[in-house]
Amino acid sequence: QVQLVESGGGLVQAGGSLRLSCAASGSIFSINAMGWYRQAPGKQRELVAAITSGGSTNYADSVKGRFTISRDNAKNTVYLQMNSLKPEDTAVYYCAAARSMLAANDAGVDYWGKGTLVTVSS
Repeated sequence: QVQLVESGGGLVQAGGSLRLSCAASGSIFSINAMGWYRQAPGKQRELVAAITSGGSTNYADSVKGRFTISRDNAKNTVYLQMNSLKPEDTAVYYCAAARSMLAANDAGVDYWGKGTLVTVSS
């Protein structure tokens, strides 16, 4: 089993920045990909960004150039640096981990965090 604990959400004005953290514990040797999904009210959950154990990354088109995902393997922690935030970024952000890969749909996710709320005011 793998446990994921998120931190760093909150309220920020449009144009501001936040950094989310996700600390993993447990059987982390089994994990390849980690990343972040988000779900806004009334919308489906979507993949925001993902990173593999080798450092390969991918991003949703809507966040490219604004968000950066990184991974500290020594600390078993993944970060999501979010800059130039927009009101449409408001959502609950979930940390996710997979033994294989994270996909746009969440079918490949093996473990979920509980989520952290990000609210961007206009």
